[in-house]
Amino acid sequence: MSDGASGAALSKGWMAPVLVSLIGAFMSILDSSIVNVAIPTIMNVFNATTDSVEWVATIYMLALGVVIPLSGWLGDKLGYKRLYVLSLGVFMGGSLLCGLSWSLDSLIAARVIQAMGGGMIMPTTMAMVYRMVPRDKIGGGMGVFGVALLVAPALGPTIGGYFVEYVDWRWIFTVNLPIGVVGIALALLVLPEFQSRHPGKLDLGGALSSAVMLFCLLLALSKGHQWGWLDERIVLLLAVSFFAFVLFVYLELSSPNPLLELRVFKYPSFTFANLLMIATTVGMYAGTFYIPLFLQSVRGLGAMETGLLMMPGALFSGALMPITGKLFDKVGPRPLVIMGVLILSILTFQFRDLDLATATSTITLWVLLRGGVMAFATMPAQTAALVDVPTELVGKASAITNIISRVSSSFGLAVLTSLLSSREAFHQARYSWSLTASDPAVSSAVTAISSALGGGARGAAGALAWLQGQAAKLSFVRAVDDVFVAVAAFTVIALIPAVFLKRGKGGSPGAAAAE
Repeated sequence: MSDGASGAALSKGWMAPVLVSLIGAFMSILDSSIVNVAIPTIMNVFNATTDSVEWVATIYMLALGVVIPLSGWLGDKLGYKRLYVLSLGVFMGGSLLCGLSWSLDSLIAARVIQAMGGGMIMPTTMAMVYRMVPRDKIGGGMGVFGVALLVAPALGPTIGGYFVEYVDWRWIFTVNLPIGVVGIALALLVLPEFQSRHPGKLDLGGALSSAVMLFCLLLALSKGHQWGWLDERIVLLLAVSFFAFVLFVYLELSSPNPLLELRVFKYPSFTFANLLMIATTVGMYAGTFYIPLFLQSVRGLGAMETGLLMMPGALFSGALMPITGKLFDKVGPRPLVIMGVLILSILTFQFRDLDLATATSTITLWVLLRGGVMAFATMPAQTAALVDVPTELVGKASAITNIISRVSSSFGLAVLTSLLSSREAFHQARYSWSLTASDPAVSSAVTAISSALGGGARGAAGALAWLQGQAAKLSFVRAVDDVFVAVAAFTVIALIPAVFLKRGKGGSPGAAAAE
């Protein structure tokens, strides 16, 4: 067998262990999005500025980027079951401290501790799944795992909105405690033992250079829009990140025991699948970020209402994940991904028609269909990335995959937010130029609205201000439409690496779990 756990998993059945490992993965991903809806409340509670309170979300992302590279080495050193339980315990401890926080600084510090555990959970879970599930059933195993990948980000705002509006904002953290206790208990009872290895001495140079590289890059991407992309702080962060990246690559390729084994990119399926996941990750986060932004900023929906509207798509995606996994085992990733990417591009392009009059039922339908297609566009690629990687390298390879996913989501949102701002300014200038009193249509509208407001100079000024407000809102809507056109075009690029995906060892019927 490829690992000491594989025999136990095959004899007892792999579904129960995979479902148990899903608890930690779901909690970790959920916590990345559940906090965002509580930011305004936290700002009021601690009397903090917007710039200060944003660190509650930003520091979590930065800490994730620092600890993820260590997961492969620690998994080999401690054994993946032990690391999973330890990570879940640290995550729970950080959650408890977040719930007990007495100031903004204490909350930010607690979020670092929480991320130290949460950052280890995802790559550790992926590595365990590949050790527990026979290679000819790996699609089904990753299909179950993919439920957390797609459903948790969409459920976060809904659950967070419920706690903020109807319970208490601290519950977005303390709810992790009972779930975590159950998760640890089940892990100790159900997960098979994973043999620890002798990973050798920790690659300290690789750990430090990767930490500096990812910290600076993620900070620049998260603050670029706010500080300005040509701000000297952003330029300095990007420069430091680039030189740290060059140093990191040199150290890893020259080290006999690298922290991250970059040579896994010699496996074509790993390389092409990760290129594909960059495009689909940007597409996924564009939907989960800009659709709610439209609904809340333009339609005036609350966080809870928006979350409920987004939920059907997430649940549909989760329901299709196991089906997609079984199809992966039968036909391999290529046809599934090509079909998924094509339909995802078409549905994303459809969102260019969003406007002030688009029916809520229409938006719900688009979100539902888009959520279902995400299962075909993401899960097969996620699975194909590791099917040809030797079992002993799966831990380090999954860490690389998680880093790429984290960076691509941050990079995608940073670029798209800049595009949104520039296109909004363009449309605003266009509408403002045409919104003059000399225009007969504008003059007629001002007269009609002014009469409704009581007439006179004050009525005319109020009418013109109302029209300018509508123009600003319409400019934002048109900018959101432009963003979805750009995302659709970028998603189509994913067809190129999709063509090169191979079935791998996990796709051939009757393949053994052994190497």
